[in-house]
Amino acid sequence: MPTMLELIKSSAVPSNLVQAAARGALSVPPAEMIEILVHLTSNPVFTDQARLTLAGWGETETRAVATDSKSSQEVLDYLIAPENLRPKLLPALLENPSVDESKLVELAATGSREAVAAILASQRAGSSVEILHALSSSPHLTEQEAEKLRVQIQALEATAPTATEPTPAPSESVAAANPDAEIAEENPELENQIMEVLTAFEREHAAELAADPGKPFQPLGGFAGELQLETLATPESGQSATGHVAQQKSAHPAAAAAAKAQTKSLSDTHDRVSTLQKIANLDVKGRIHLAVRGNKEERAILVRDGTKLVALSVLESPKISDGEVEKFAGQRNVLEALLRGIPMKRRFAKNYVVVRNLVANPRTPIDVSLPLMKNLLVNDLRAISGNKDVSDTIRKVAMKMFKMKSGAKKGE
Repeated sequence: MPTMLELIKSSAVPSNLVQAAARGALSVPPAEMIEILVHLTSNPVFTDQARLTLAGWGETETRAVATDSKSSQEVLDYLIAPENLRPKLLPALLENPSVDESKLVELAATGSREAVAAILASQRAGSSVEILHALSSSPHLTEQEAEKLRVQIQALEATAPTATEPTPAPSESVAAANPDAEIAEENPELENQIMEVLTAFEREHAAELAADPGKPFQPLGGFAGELQLETLATPESGQSATGHVAQQKSAHPAAAAAAKAQTKSLSDTHDRVSTLQKIANLDVKGRIHLAVRGNKEERAILVRDGTKLVALSVLESPKISDGEVEKFAGQRNVLEALLRGIPMKRRFAKNYVVVRNLVANPRTPIDVSLPLMKNLLVNDLRAISGNKDVSDTIRKVAMKMFKMKSGAKKGE
């Protein structure tokens, strides 16, 4: 038997009953009544009455809905919206894992002083770099709070990458020779997760893998020049480049600092070339395994692979961090398939920075950008409306949304 909400949605009840629903006069459980009222706020005939009824609804019953992680997304989005927010419900909404993080990011940037105080006290907000970044732009912060927030953000950003990386391999030569090499100290749970991901990915794309298993590594943007840099870090005529730097350092003590910096640069170049050479020697399956198992540097290279399966497999890695995906979302030297794949994963679609970077990226397909724009803050909409790199369609829609949201705020 359909619920009253389902009947109202399908227009299967008379208007006088819908009118009674807008007044909150139906004999249904409070949680269902609130869901019906939220639905009616989008009805042009009953919106005013439904909003008025919701504004006066009992605090205890509304808080129970705000706390419940099983509450519908439509209800939670309504309750957290700045124009509907009841301050006493905010602590419950902030800790409800079903509340979309992008809504909390928007609230952090535009909320009142009371909202800022609640967000500062929230455990969930305190562990989210995106929310804290948005909060740092609030004009309602005191100088002391702003400084404490800056330190908190730095601490989170410093620890986030290392939390996603595995324990370094005791033998880099073994890992370079075989991307599937096991590390004795590897977390067994992580290893099981990696194996599940690889098995599922290879099963799903078996036909594509079989079609061209030996397709070479051809990154978008090209690495040919970087591969040629190998000569800078290898022995030549009996003397290595780093040895030449050491000789300069010995001959000219006054240039010691510059020589040291040059040595470090050459060392970094050698490491990068070694990684590129390792990747270039792998077939498609080997690069997929490395994309899922590898480290941050290897993912940064493989995400630019011209082979779609390899690029997409980077997003499957259990070790990938939100910060990496934020960068990928803004890159122009990646496949459109990768940019389509990012918002298809719920974890990344809930990250405001990822969404903003995708919309601002001229390489992102229009049909991907348009649905994401509704989540952008006013300032970002304004910036995109003036971004000549993106398409005219995106700029026009951004300007239209900017005017709508700006007008709504002025009218509050």
